[in-house]
Amino acid sequence: MEENKKDIDNKKETSEDVKKEDVNLEKLNQQLSFLQSENAKLKEETKSWQNKYYEAYANLANTRKSLEKDHQQFIKYCSAGFIEKLIPSLDAFEMAFKAEIKDPVVNNFAMGFKMIFNQIEQALQEQGVSFISPKKGDKFDEKNMHAIQTEIASDEVENNSVCACLARGYLLHDRMIRPAMVSVYKKEEKVENAEEKSADKKDDKEDKTSSK
Repeated sequence: MEENKKDIDNKKETSEDVKKEDVNLEKLNQQLSFLQSENAKLKEETKSWQNKYYEAYANLANTRKSLEKDHQQFIKYCSAGFIEKLIPSLDAFEMAFKAEIKDPVVNNFAMGFKMIFNQIEQALQEQGVSFISPKKGDKFDEKNMHAIQTEIASDEVENNSVCACLARGYLLHDRMIRPAMVSVYKKEEKVENAEEKSADKKDDKEDKTSSK
């Protein structure tokens, strides 16, 4: 009898132990499931922050490139305003040099001014300035020329060609500061005589009257 009681007690203890283990296992599974869920959330957050970091880094890189480009453009064309204000003085120099000088004293002064003018030109060229000086007979180009007057073209002259360069143009690198001011040859349009026109109209009226 005692042995049977022991067996029964052992079985009870075993079943209780099994129940405890099942409970512990269930708790562990729940904890594992919770940790796996938290781990998945952390991975998603990490991925989200990583994407935001890459986006911010790309935006910063683009901003840096844009600022560098703007800085380079500023350096490249920063003298444009100064050159534009200098052009009227250069035009005055060129007009003065075209004048005929007979007085030797004045001519010496003119030679000195010419040297100064050449130095200014050299300084402008070193800053990226090029001069637009079309010659007589060159084809008119509206991209770098501005026609301020026209001349009647003869049969020997090509229509829409340069007659004279009245003021040269200035180009800073690839940016137009001022186009060359030119006069252009234009073919004269043939205009019928007013009397011939009135005569033709009179004939037309007479023809219409007679036909009626």
